[in-house]
Amino acid sequence: MDTAALRASFLGEGLFAPGEIRLIYSHYDRMIVGGAAPAKGALVLDEVRECGTRSILDRREMGIVSVGGSGTVSIADHQYRMEKGDVLYLGRGLGPVTFTGKDARFYITSAPAHASLPARLVRIGDAKSFTTGAAESANHRTIFQFIHPEVMESCQLVLGYTRFHGGSVWNTMPAHLHDRRMEAYFYFDLAPDARVFHMMGEPQETRHLVIANEEAVLSPPWSIHCGAGTGRYTFVWAMAGDNVDYKDVEIVGMGDLR
Repeated sequence: MDTAALRASFLGEGLFAPGEIRLIYSHYDRMIVGGAAPAKGALVLDEVRECGTRSILDRREMGIVSVGGSGTVSIADHQYRMEKGDVLYLGRGLGPVTFTGKDARFYITSAPAHASLPARLVRIGDAKSFTTGAAESANHRTIFQFIHPEVMESCQLVLGYTRFHGGSVWNTMPAHLHDRRMEAYFYFDLAPDARVFHMMGEPQETRHLVIANEEAVLSPPWSIHCGAGTGRYTFVWAMAGDNVDYKDVEIVGMGDLR
């Protein structure tokens, strides 16, 4: 694939438009990613034709990350007030989802679900976190796990995000892949002129995508995951597939990359 074909196949651009919900339906583990920007009033996410059900959550679960200003996500008679960085899990069968908030932006992920589990709002203080990497290797970072077996129960969706410490720009290095799960990356908090070089491809046939703020990458199970930014950024990682084991990865040695 050349650059244009890579971007057309794996890059999610323009996810946020005022007054709209925009979604991408992937055939990699049937993951959906997208954005809701309810600047002009309430937005309702209900029927999505590609899902083949009356409402999107009839046979799916969902993870929502607040990446903008304060806003509210509502299901049935429950309302969840979300601040930037909060993560909301919605289980199968909870019905239409309503988004409100003039300055809010909600990053949406969804995967098929085999059971109905309760909704849960997870704030950053409730997440499990650990710090890894080092300043000397420019990958000193803290990983926050929200929709994760050590925090809460889900069917197959696993989600969190990674923040970098000053001067560090490399993520997921050394690179890895996991054949049993796909992964979607969503990059945010980039300056307007900053970019992330997201690496993908097989270990001995690597490629890259140049990513701007609030863009997503659909990373197939056969692809490596790693990248580097020209400045500070945060990224959401979301996975779906055979299991929810965060450590089920195959590390790729630096000498094996081409």
